[in-house]
Amino acid sequence: MSNKNDSSKAFDRTKRIYKEYTEDITRERLGKELLADTTRIKKLYREAVGDDIDPLTGEQVGLITKFTRFTGALSKRLNPNRRILFGGSILFFVASFWNSGLISTALLSLSFLGFITNMILELLEKTDAKREIDFARDIQLSLLPSPEDNNTELEIASFANTANEVGGDYVDVIHTDKGTFVINADVSGKGLSASLYMVRMQAMVHLLVNQGVTSPRQLFLELNNYIKSGIRDKTFVTACACFFPKNESHFYFARAGHNPPILYIKEKDATITLKTPGLALGMAPTFRLEKHLKEATINFSAGDSLLVYTDGLNEARNADGQEYGEGKLISIMEIYGALDSKTITQKIQNSLDIFIGEEQQLDDITFSVIHKVV
Repeated sequence: MSNKNDSSKAFDRTKRIYKEYTEDITRERLGKELLADTTRIKKLYREAVGDDIDPLTGEQVGLITKFTRFTGALSKRLNPNRRILFGGSILFFVASFWNSGLISTALLSLSFLGFITNMILELLEKTDAKREIDFARDIQLSLLPSPEDNNTELEIASFANTANEVGGDYVDVIHTDKGTFVINADVSGKGLSASLYMVRMQAMVHLLVNQGVTSPRQLFLELNNYIKSGIRDKTFVTACACFFPKNESHFYFARAGHNPPILYIKEKDATITLKTPGLALGMAPTFRLEKHLKEATINFSAGDSLLVYTDGLNEARNADGQEYGEGKLISIMEIYGALDSKTITQKIQNSLDIFIGEEQQLDDITFSVIHKVV
């Protein structure tokens, strides 16, 4: 009986370990990550080996040369200590074939131990880096506006989802004594560098708004001065900004190379896109941007709704490579535009989820819906 119980416990323990080990392993994830890893290896191979033909001799590059170049490129990604360990492991591995008996076994064992040690050290470093990125993501998310931001005049619902751990899309709602700013922007690039730039942009926007800027056009001109002040700064930012003055039935709007927002007009039960002219911030000197950037005054009455969004939304792709498109957004606004902002946001999210399915998100997606209450 005791042996039977022990066997049952061992089986349950093995089953539990197996379940924990494989709980996040799915066919879809394996396929996507295998494709991503293969792409990385191919990219490294192309960078390291280049063409199969040597440009100096005109002869085909040999297998040993390719292996040496690829190994060298791989080792350069390691720090000096791990590079020495990696190189020593390869030497021990090769030397094991030139010896026999205990010496060969010892060299092969040392080689295996070196590779395993390197892998463990790289894994620990990657885990630490991921922890830091997760912390950065938490900070970035804390800087985003509340998903629901309502007052007596406006209902504002926002959505933000990054393609990587952190992203470069910027969405903000800033309340002042004179009214409310809603800003939607997209920093060129992705990942950590774009997210850091986004935080810098947000700090500058809040500084300007706190100084009394209420004109979206003036806000963009000041931001362009800030971006162009960095000689080495090659970043550009597409953006749109809306300022809703208190107790008024209109808002001021400017667009700097950004996706045109979609406005639902309840009185006409119709939608229009706000295609005002303007260049992306950082693309041209401020004096040139000043000539092209226009600010419009848009009527905004009770029951009207406005959708502002980044290109990650309309350019999202499904398994067939088709884009979500602006047309679907216009259709949703035509059908649900008279409803509250939270409902419109949920309708867009549901439509997008159904369209994308299990496909990996390739770009950051942010959008806001502003609904006029009174």
